Amino acid sequence: MLRSITRSSSRSSTSQFFRLFRQLPQLSSTTVVGNSGGNIRRVLTPVATGREIFLPRGLRFLSAVSGQFSRSVATQSAASYSGQDEAGKHGFEKVREEFISECKSKAILFKHKKTGCEVMSVSNDDENKVFGVVFRTPPKDSTGIPHILEHSVLCGSRKYPLKEPFVELLKGSLHTFLNAFTYPDRTCYPVASTNTKDFYNLVDVYLDAVFFPKCVDDIHTFKQEGWHYELNHPSEDISYKGVVFNEMKGVYSQPDNILSRITQQALCPENTYGVDSGGDPKDIPKLTFKEFQDFHRQYYHPSNARIWFYGDDDPVHRLGVLSEYLDMFDASPAQDSSKVEPQKLFSGPRRIVEKYPAGGDDDLKKKHMVCLNWLLSDKPLDLQTQLALGFLDHLMLGTPASPLRKILLESGLGEALVNSGVEDELLQPQFSVGLKGVSDDNVQKVEELIMNTLRKLADEGFDTDAVEASMNTIEFSLRENNTGSFPRGLSLMLQSIGKWIYDMDPFEPLKYEEPLKSLKARIAEEGSKAVFSPLIEKLILNNPHCVTIEMRPDPEKASQEEAEEKNILEKFKASMTEEDLAELARATEELRLKQETPDPPEALKCVPSLNLSDIPKETTYVPSEVGDINGVKVLRHDLFTNDILYAEVVFDMGSVKQELLPLLPLFCQSLLEMGTKDLSFVQLNQLIGRKTGGISVYPLTSSVWGRDDPCSKIIVRGKSMVGCAEDLFHLMNSVLQEVRFTDQQRFKQFVSQSRARMENQLRGSGQGIAAARMDAMLNTAGWMSEQMGGLSYLEFLHTLEQKVDQDWEGISSSLEEIRKSLLSRNGCIVNMTADGNSLTSTEKFVGKFLDLLPEKSSGELVTWDSRLPLRNEAIVVPTQVNYVGKAGNIYDSGYELDGSSYVISKHISNTWLWDRVRVSGGAYGGFCDFDSHSGVFSFLSYRDPNLLKTLDIYDGTGDFLRGLDVDEDTLTKAIIGTIGDVDSYQLPDAKGYSSLLRHLLNVTDEERQIRREEILSTSLKDFKEFAEAIDSVRDKGVAVAVASQEDIDAANKESSNFFDVKKGL
Repeated sequence: MLRSITRSSSRSSTSQFFRLFRQLPQLSSTTVVGNSGGNIRRVLTPVATGREIFLPRGLRFLSAVSGQFSRSVATQSAASYSGQDEAGKHGFEKVREEFISECKSKAILFKHKKTGCEVMSVSNDDENKVFGVVFRTPPKDSTGIPHILEHSVLCGSRKYPLKEPFVELLKGSLHTFLNAFTYPDRTCYPVASTNTKDFYNLVDVYLDAVFFPKCVDDIHTFKQEGWHYELNHPSEDISYKGVVFNEMKGVYSQPDNILSRITQQALCPENTYGVDSGGDPKDIPKLTFKEFQDFHRQYYHPSNARIWFYGDDDPVHRLGVLSEYLDMFDASPAQDSSKVEPQKLFSGPRRIVEKYPAGGDDDLKKKHMVCLNWLLSDKPLDLQTQLALGFLDHLMLGTPASPLRKILLESGLGEALVNSGVEDELLQPQFSVGLKGVSDDNVQKVEELIMNTLRKLADEGFDTDAVEASMNTIEFSLRENNTGSFPRGLSLMLQSIGKWIYDMDPFEPLKYEEPLKSLKARIAEEGSKAVFSPLIEKLILNNPHCVTIEMRPDPEKASQEEAEEKNILEKFKASMTEEDLAELARATEELRLKQETPDPPEALKCVPSLNLSDIPKETTYVPSEVGDINGVKVLRHDLFTNDILYAEVVFDMGSVKQELLPLLPLFCQSLLEMGTKDLSFVQLNQLIGRKTGGISVYPLTSSVWGRDDPCSKIIVRGKSMVGCAEDLFHLMNSVLQEVRFTDQQRFKQFVSQSRARMENQLRGSGQGIAAARMDAMLNTAGWMSEQMGGLSYLEFLHTLEQKVDQDWEGISSSLEEIRKSLLSRNGCIVNMTADGNSLTSTEKFVGKFLDLLPEKSSGELVTWDSRLPLRNEAIVVPTQVNYVGKAGNIYDSGYELDGSSYVISKHISNTWLWDRVRVSGGAYGGFCDFDSHSGVFSFLSYRDPNLLKTLDIYDGTGDFLRGLDVDEDTLTKAIIGTIGDVDSYQLPDAKGYSSLLRHLLNVTDEERQIRREEILSTSLKDFKEFAEAIDSVRDKGVAVAVASQEDIDAANKESSNFFDVKKGL
């Protein structure tokens, strides 16, 4: 997985000290009946924060505005370690040992005597164990060697000589994390599991993969994962194929990504950051197999590795496992050759103008982007400066009330922030701030406004309440330590490695208490202006190393790049003899045959796995108590939360008029970003920051199994220290009942920001748009969700943007009507998660909150029964790759829900679709999703060079199932992998929230146990019988693709107007 360093305007881009995780998959940790990792759908949400979340079968959230949810700290003592004698036996020496109170862990830095490999061994009582091996891998060009190698080493190794052991682990492991990341200067291979046996299985496969991969001797893997010429017949055209090649084509189709890459390369043109480690599609085909081999030989060596262990496993055993591998190597100079040299600071500012691919129908004069970027220092910052810079970043940009963010968005000069914030994960820190959706004649005005605002902040400083709110928000997040479903140990590893990889102290980034205390004391003594103004002056205003980047839209760029690629390939073909062409066609077929030939059963047996006897037969239960306060249903979950209260208040959407539905996301944003009679929105935002850990408001829609009408709710979600529970519920009431919908210009900003986010999603996460579109054709809940977060919502936003000026009074009245339709004690549910005593002490504040609610809503109940017309649809966007979907309702074909469906859909994703759509087809991803609540079975591909060919693969799934002959080991792996998804690791807040969702969707613990038993008893017969249900998707399903005009025209020419064409961008 490419892990590029980018800044995002949509989330607080604070420094490593309080960035628990950034730019990594933020996985929803909600388990309703059972999730399959392959069945998770990525959908970008259209409201204020624009965060991306993964949605399990059928649940649709329009995400939270304001106050991001973070996690709680381990509290028991760390595991013991017996000392230097044990380390010496395994060939290690102890370099340093510390107890890290912030994460309640004992951390020991070891050095392998023979190779010099450094190992951080972090011991505590966290059952979610983490391992990672990291290599410094600085590229010298943009051919994408580190990225292609990251993909390739997981395709078979010395001990595990099959095509892809990684996929076998995906199928049959209880992993809580399994992936790899390519940074601009390093490559990380992390795994995590709560099961010790499973954990060490993962560790061994990964160690063997990175040190002894088959790919360095197998050009087929290089061709598959990197690039190759493809020619099916000598008479046909030659094309480029390769998983990374197509992944990066998708990256280079997104304007925000293009800007981020240009920024990094422009700021650091003289070192490794001046090239793209992920690979530029124009340069990837220049990479040779020998260069690929040499890169692994040079950098994938223990002397150039940092290794991380974390969790409650035996720290001595860790060293024993490592010694088996490291002892096979001698010391290498790789550590010296991989050092990243700092970029020297410029003597003066620079300016760059570039073009990006844009849709032809846009008002292109209003589609410019402009961004100012600074390299802040010629060397890494000291700890105190880095911490202060992180706070400054949050103060300027971290919330809607932050002055730099607020002034830029309120200026009307652009639609949304782009590429904004501090980035300190590389050797030298950077700061960027910019706007997109800028008119060509306003570019200079944006630049001036940014500089003038920074000057004003340096001169005047920050409001005291803003500083207090920022301090509380960051401190709450640090102490809560909430990483969602992302393992805490991996979050800590990525923080530590940010210094360690540059030969600095790996312990320092894990310790925030003393620097935080020191910073707070300094602010108290000297004032915030004395702390932050010199930073703005020195690092930004008086810093000559500034690059201004202007991005201009070009409707011809995408087609020009395609034409250039086609011309190169035509010239290459023209230079070939008939024998050459015949040989290339033969090589193409040889590679395809190798890709589509399954590993023999005896080879599969070499991958370590668990047995069914290792799997608990009983489902896990969350402690839940249903009661009431003042006649309102209250769900209580007695769990240890480190003195934090998590609360949700749920209101029914059943009285909201159908025509008001698309306004709901903007209604939710308005509640949190408009003011009350007594408080401006800035004051309200600061008060929330000072008193709580965040409040969010968002819609949730889902089908309900066995019921025609959907579940449609508005959820108000908040958290605070238990001692601030009264403030939390008071602020929830203020947000819901006191906010006034009177700020026309602010609302217009919301509309522009939402439109910009939806357009970005359409380009970069088209599979989510396609999935939402198909759902909207197949069930009412899907239609509702698509109205609030799909293409229909984008179309609504275009219309609404004009209407805000023409009929603001009508819009304001509609927002007020939504509020009156929602707020009611009747049908309200309160959900709380904390320890028992805290729950009891909070009840009186809940009672006061509920007493202030109207007894009944003002609206009449609405019957929801709308869908989009059933038709095959192609949505046109300027892109170099496609997103292809097909879906149908298998309940309509007579299929009755059985837990085996989870096993089967996961197996389809990890075998048939992985092999045919990704490995052979060249797409970056292909998977299926079964929404057991609605019955919709969906196929989706991601960054796919194909269109009709992918649909043919989907249609062949039934035959694949009928011809399947799985042995007992394969079936056991599929079952275990599915149970791993069902039992996904959750922190206390997620447990309480999952329990609420199950309550809303009528999923009982008895039903969960039944499904679990059906999963555990899945047989080959179930696979064969499921083929008939899948055939109904082939025969009666709908297809939706997000693709380029050229590919859609070609598809409609080949298959007689198969698609109705709809303009997206």
